[in-house]
Amino acid sequence: MTPQSLPLTDHPTPDSIVAWCPDGPVSRDRFLADVARLAELFPPGGHILNVCQNRYHFLVGLSAAAVSGRVSLLPPNLTEETIARLAAATPDLVCLHDGQGAVGTLPSLAFPPPAPVGSGHLPVPLIPVDQVIAHVYTSGSTGVPGTHHKTWGSLVTNGLAAAERLGAAGHALVGTVPAQHMYGFESTVLICLHGGAALSSGHPFYPADIAAALAAVPRPRALVTTPFHLRALLDADVAVPPLDFILSATAPLSEDLARRAEAAFGAPLLEIYGCTETGQLASRRSTATRLWHLLDDVRLSPLGERHAASGGHVEGLVPLGDVLEPVDEHHFILHGRDADLINIAGKRTSLAYLNEQLCGIPGVIDGAFLMPDDEPDDHVTRLRAAVVAPGLTTRDILAALRLHIDPIFLPRPLIFVDRLPRNAASKLPRADLAALFAAYAAGHGSAR
Repeated sequence: MTPQSLPLTDHPTPDSIVAWCPDGPVSRDRFLADVARLAELFPPGGHILNVCQNRYHFLVGLSAAAVSGRVSLLPPNLTEETIARLAAATPDLVCLHDGQGAVGTLPSLAFPPPAPVGSGHLPVPLIPVDQVIAHVYTSGSTGVPGTHHKTWGSLVTNGLAAAERLGAAGHALVGTVPAQHMYGFESTVLICLHGGAALSSGHPFYPADIAAALAAVPRPRALVTTPFHLRALLDADVAVPPLDFILSATAPLSEDLARRAEAAFGAPLLEIYGCTETGQLASRRSTATRLWHLLDDVRLSPLGERHAASGGHVEGLVPLGDVLEPVDEHHFILHGRDADLINIAGKRTSLAYLNEQLCGIPGVIDGAFLMPDDEPDDHVTRLRAAVVAPGLTTRDILAALRLHIDPIFLPRPLIFVDRLPRNAASKLPRADLAALFAAYAAGHGSAR
């Protein structure tokens, strides 16, 4: 019989470790006391904007909202436009923060000091499986962000399936991605509530901080990160303590970068594939295979010229925006997003492949191609690229690219910048990348 409710966490004993904070481990009882205290402090209203930067505070905020029947909103950004849209849709929205202050003019609640823990063991709250726990949003790169409602039952199934696939039980997880992003939410929060892992409260960004955060937690430990952070960590050549596995997502990972990481850190590097609409769907070890392995009970089915996901934690039949090639019932090849595929004068490639070649050039710190929306009068599409590469010139980079890509895909122009406008999850919004080229066209860029 399908259960009507599931516990807030499956950590089995009161002293099970749920999280690691600067002052030491956080037990299940400590966590439950913090959840109960915060739930009592919430003002009236049914929606919480949880912007806590401390990952443990985010976990407590999400859990307090869930046990008190509130919904956590996890938007793709905190721009004025986004906040105005959320406030209009949910007038009772309250911002939970832990030091940086409220967002805009929203009513706010500061994360409180730790609650006292009594001598008796605290019961684990039960939450209805059909209760909506979170609203997550697509990035809106092709329009207004879409809203997706996540129920408690689907989130628990998601966390358990990912934890089993990764073998994450008992691991301390250090994440470089924010908890508010779908990947960070699933891979550093859900599998700590259900999956037996314990999250690190920090949100390190720079290589030295990542190494320090890893050193602050015991083994077995894992790094939940992105190709951008991984490349920066390798290039910085800092001492990293032994790892038991590395997890990567948010952008395509080149086989070369994966091999470098496994050799440097002595641990397997796994990738997660998914999207906001469905959550995590599949995993692979890219140094061993190009095939993606669907999570247990998740299935693909044809839907027009594309495919849809269903089963497991996926609620309903959800169309996918990527071009997939099923190999068997459990495996597929990922060819990339439909919007990333490029056809110029009958020659085909993808933005993911071009970006991989650009970022693989020695001396390139970061870089990205852009397919322009507008075409010139002669209808010959000219790709553009922006690069962070101190010490290199346009000639250096174009010469390196010619070794791997057809000349028709060479960028015109190639602009040099100090940094690319990546967001907290290391993704590069298309609109922000396009703004770099608009500035260049207006005379504010630099080329070499």
